[in-house]
This record gives sequence, structure tokens and C-alpha cells, in this order.
Amino acid sequence: MLNFLARRLVQIVPTLFFVSVLIFSLQQLLPGDPALVMAGEERDPAVIEQIRRQYRLDQPIPVQYAYWIKGVLSGDFGESLRNKMPVRELIAQKLPVTLQLGSIAIVIAFLIGIPAGIVAAVKKGSAWDYGANLFALWGISTPNFWLGIMLIFLFSIELGWLPASGYVPLTENWRASLAATIMPAFVLGNAIAAVLMRHTRSAMLQVLESDYVRTARAKGLLERSVILKHAMRNALTPVITLGALELGTLLSGAVLTEQIFSIPGFGKLIVDAVFNRDYAVVQGVVLVTATIYITLNLVADIAYILVNPRLRG
Repeated sequence: MLNFLARRLVQIVPTLFFVSVLIFSLQQLLPGDPALVMAGEERDPAVIEQIRRQYRLDQPIPVQYAYWIKGVLSGDFGESLRNKMPVRELIAQKLPVTLQLGSIAIVIAFLIGIPAGIVAAVKKGSAWDYGANLFALWGISTPNFWLGIMLIFLFSIELGWLPASGYVPLTENWRASLAATIMPAFVLGNAIAAVLMRHTRSAMLQVLESDYVRTARAKGLLERSVILKHAMRNALTPVITLGALELGTLLSGAVLTEQIFSIPGFGKLIVDAVFNRDYAVVQGVVLVTATIYITLNLVADIAYILVNPRLRG
């Protein structure tokens, strides 16, 4: 296990370096000049020149990258060109919001998608199987914005059980925080649950036809033991990968849902930064998102080994 972790960590370093170069290079392709945006409507040439010097926009791109990566390595992502706040503080404010939302969404997806996929595979061709596939089709086809609006109408307007919008930090009031995030988390988790169900069903069907499952049944083991202890452990390997990647997707892809429920999350931060030509925020947010993706892949690989020790090597 230690050798495996060491090899993966060695691979992560050049990957992050390549990602940082790619992020900084693509950032230069964005149209518009941040100095002109910051200068306001008057656009005094002296002010524009001062802004360029202050933020090193007058330097060659390799020099700008060197200053930026030096700051990143010391934990300094620069300063937002728009609101004059350190990017690190903006990320620290917004990331926990989306992490909470994404974590609840992925838990909902696992609680619904994996059991539904297992039941559909075990009961192949039955009403349970058709029902699970119908749920998967509904979950994949339903637009998040429509489902979010319908949930607000039902649970907030008609029943008055949950708040229609807003966000409350967990540290202030955990009950109010969960009440504010459960609907958007379900909206996000609904589609992921459908995908997880399809993958779990497919993986379980393959495993249930394998020789070692037939051997386990021939030995007279209880069907529950065959499914839970033998089949499910091997079938969950591809599902773990999918779950890790979907959680990473939620961190940057929950923009529309956050907008509908007025949640000040990570996705909205990067969209606003792109529209405002706020280079430092875009670079910091994308780099953090990429780092989280890579970390989640490492966690998924570790989970492989824990679920199936035969993968150690």
C-alpha cells in the first residue's frame, strides 16, 4: 500500500505542474483586457498603466507564470481584480458551501443508485428491474432546473416545509443548513443516482455470471451472502471510480442549481470571475478544482484496494 501511494504521489506532481501551465496558458486566450475592466468607464491611460505594473500584466507571459506559480506554492493565489480580496479568502468562503452541497448529493446518489442497481441485477427481467430502469431514464432525462423549480413549488410554496432559497453555514445552525441544502442536493444527486444505478446493474450482471459466484452458490451459501460478500465487492470497483469523478464534477458543475436556489457556491464564483475577466480568481478556482479531481482519483484507487485486495501490486 505504501509503495502504491508513493508511486501515485510521484505521478501527481508533474500532473499538477502540467495542469498549472495549461490553466495559465488558456487563461491568456480569454477575450478582453482585465486592466481596462478595472480602470472603469473613464479608462485613464495613466491608471491603466499603473494597473498593468501593479498586477505585472506588462510582463512577458513566462514571467507572469513564474510569479503566479511562486505565489501558489506559498499559498498565495493572488488578489481578485474585481473586489480586491485575496483569491485564497474567496475560495475559502465558497468551496465549503459547494463541498457540503456535493457531499450530500453524492450520499443521496449512492443511497438510491447502488441499492437500485443491485436489486435490478438480482431481479433481472422482473417488475423491480423495469422500475429501476424507468427511474434511471427519468433521472437522466429530467433537467435540473425544472426539477429544482418543481421541488421549490411543492416543498416551499405549497407545503412550506423547506426554504426556497438561501444558505446557512453548518457552524451557525446545522438544522437550518441541512434544510437549505437538501433540495438542491437531491436535484444534483438525482441524475447521479440514475447513472450509478445503470453502472451498478451492469457490473452486477457481469459478476453474477462469473465462475466464483457459481461456486459460492454450489457450496450452499445463502443468496444474501453470495450477493453482498462475493458479488457486490467486485461489482463496486467501477462504481467507486464513477462516484469519485461525479463528486469532482459537482464542485464545478453545480452552477445552475446554485443559481436556482441562490446558493453562494464555487460554481457561481468561477462563472462570475470569467464574465468579469478576473484572471486571478479563474486561475485559482480551476487549479483548486483540478487538484480536487486528482485527489479524488487517488482516493478512488485506494478504495479499489480496500474493496478488492487482489488489485494490490
